[in-house]
Parts: sequence; C-alpha cells; structure tokens
Amino acid sequence: MFDPPMKKSVTESAPVISARGLVKQFGQFRAVDGIDFTIPSGQCFGFLGPNGAGKTTTLKMLMGLADFDEGSLSVLGQALPDHARAIRARVGLVPQADNLDPDFTVRQNLFMYARFFGLKRAAVADRVEALLAFSELTAKADAKVETLSGGMKRRLTIARALINDPDVVILDEPTTGLDPQVRHLIWARLSELRARGVTLVLTTHYMEEAERLCDQLVVMDHGRILDQGSPKELIARHVESDVIELRGAVSEGLFTTLRSMSAHAERQGTAVYVYTHAPAPILEFLGDDSELTVIHRRAGLEDVFLRLTGRGLRE
Repeated sequence: MFDPPMKKSVTESAPVISARGLVKQFGQFRAVDGIDFTIPSGQCFGFLGPNGAGKTTTLKMLMGLADFDEGSLSVLGQALPDHARAIRARVGLVPQADNLDPDFTVRQNLFMYARFFGLKRAAVADRVEALLAFSELTAKADAKVETLSGGMKRRLTIARALINDPDVVILDEPTTGLDPQVRHLIWARLSELRARGVTLVLTTHYMEEAERLCDQLVVMDHGRILDQGSPKELIARHVESDVIELRGAVSEGLFTTLRSMSAHAERQGTAVYVYTHAPAPILEFLGDDSELTVIHRRAGLEDVFLRLTGRGLRE
C-alpha cells in the first residue's frame, strides 16, 4: 500500500506557499493582477474562476514554469524564480491535459519520469509498485498508455506526479471529463494524500469537488482575487441559505412577487432562481402549481461562484 511518511519539511505555522502582489502580464494584458495568498502546510487550497481568470497562469508561476512581472512568490520557504529548480524537485504537477508517453507502458512511464528527478530505477522500484496500487493500475502495469481509458490515464498522471515523493502537489482541473466513479476514486486518493500531510493546490470547475476537498479557496476573475475563505465561509458570506429554482412559465407578475418575498431573485433563460433565508413562505405561496417545476435546495459554492463572477459565458 502506498503510504508516504508525514511531511515535515516546513513548520506547522509556516506557509508552504506565499504570494504578495503577484502580477503576470502578456503585453498590455494582465493575466494575474496583483494577487495575495498564503497556503498553509497540509491543506487543500483551491483556485476557482471562469476561463481566463488567471488560475492556470498562477499555477505555472508556482511551479517556476512562468516568470512573474511584479511581486514576490515563495514555495517551501524558497523564493522564485531564484530557486525554481530546487522547488520543482519537491513539487508534483498534474497538468490539465495528460501528457503521458504513448511509446511506453504504464510502469515504464513512472520509471522514465523518475529519471527527470535523478532517481535511479532501483531506488524507486518499490515506490512505483506502491503507486500502481494506489492508483488501482496494477493490473494495467504492462499495458501501453494508448490502450488505457481516459480515467486510467488521469490516474496514471496523478501517480506520476507523486514519483518524487513531493511535499506539494499542484493539480490543474484533475477530474475534468471523467465519469463519476473515477472522479470519486480520485477524490478519495487526494483526501488520503492530504491526511498524510501533503499540501494540495488545485483548480477546478466542479464546485462539488471544491466543497469536498478544499480547506480554503479563492475565487478569481480577470486576474484578481474576489474573495477567499473556506467553502462554508464563502457560502455564508455571499448567498442566502436556501435556493428555490423555478422552471416553466414564470410570469412577470409572479417574478415581481417572488422578488418582494426574497433577498434576491434573478432570471436565467427560462429559469428563475430565488435566494432566501426563509423558504417555507415562498414554497407555500407557490403551492402545487402544475405549470412549474420547483426545486428547493441548500445554497452551495456554485451559487457563490455565479454571484461573484456573473452568469455570462466566457470563451
């Protein structure tokens, strides 16, 4: 069983990652616009935001794969960009797109990646087998990568990121496009890593993923951090406790009444979203209207995300 020791590379109180006034420009465009954040040891820290918000650019700067134009950034107590190579030796990266070598088997991919860290085959042999078990790929160890399913490739990419026994693992949209079974397996494995003291940094478009995994997260848009906190803190701060979704023919008169009965109501296409701390009177008022589909649920991170960044499409 894959069972790395508890990480002891930093003190409990010292941040693993610290950014101050971080700026990244591409010509006149500021992809990252003066952001500040700190990530404590052993936590899962998430970056949420629409496409183009600056999330992936931020992760690249954390890895030393992209320079920054202003500000300061340190990882594991070492400043970037001066110590980029030393930092990369202690960090694992799961990129957005799987970039496995199709010419090698599953096991060979792990051994080849270990060579990038100067790790000899004999030194990592046991670790490779443990990682295959951890990612439930032992049965596929001798299969070529091109024969794997998308979920298997993703699990192998995550296993590969752990070959150097990293203190920090950076994951850029780790479960995008995967089916629920694979997603839940990956969530379980990431939770195991966090419980063992590994610091996780991730971006995701799955709000459920962020709520399940993240101790703290930031919501970004247009290169800036709009807010930071735990999922519960952000939900309590930005949206009401309950949401009533209406689907069907909601007349302007009914919409006006619902707005007067709630803290916030909005239309989106043919749907109406009613946010409230007191759902019972609204549900009673709506009754059993057969013309409408009424869904009552607790507010979540997706509501926070849409409240802060809007409902408009991003390309």
